[in-house]
Amino acid sequence: MNNWTAIGRLTRDAELTYTQTGMAVAEFTLAINRKFKNKQTGEYDADFIRCKAFDKRAELVANHLKKGNQVGIEATIQTGSYENKDGHTVYTTEAIIDAVTFINAPKGSNSNATSNYGQSNSN
Repeated sequence: MNNWTAIGRLTRDAELTYTQTGMAVAEFTLAINRKFKNKQTGEYDADFIRCKAFDKRAELVANHLKKGNQVGIEATIQTGSYENKDGHTVYTTEAIIDAVTFINAPKGSNSNATSNYGQSNSN
């Protein structure tokens, strides 16, 4: 079973593009704090997870999520690889969004991404 759930903050606004067939694709990165503080800095380290949403969910994400918004996601993990221009194999991992819950916007933000949007399970 390939199910993954996380809560994090967007590192930048979601970027919306369309495939040649007209399918909406939103891409963004979630910063997810680790459970423990770094012993050297006293700060929480974070992992940065690449995420993708498709179709109506992609448009919803792109229209309502901005940098700093906190979001919960349910996703499947997808891995892949490609050969870069130097001939080295680059491995990729990204979360393909199945559901998204808008939690809150950063303080002082004018964003509409709040818990009022609830969860999107559209395809």
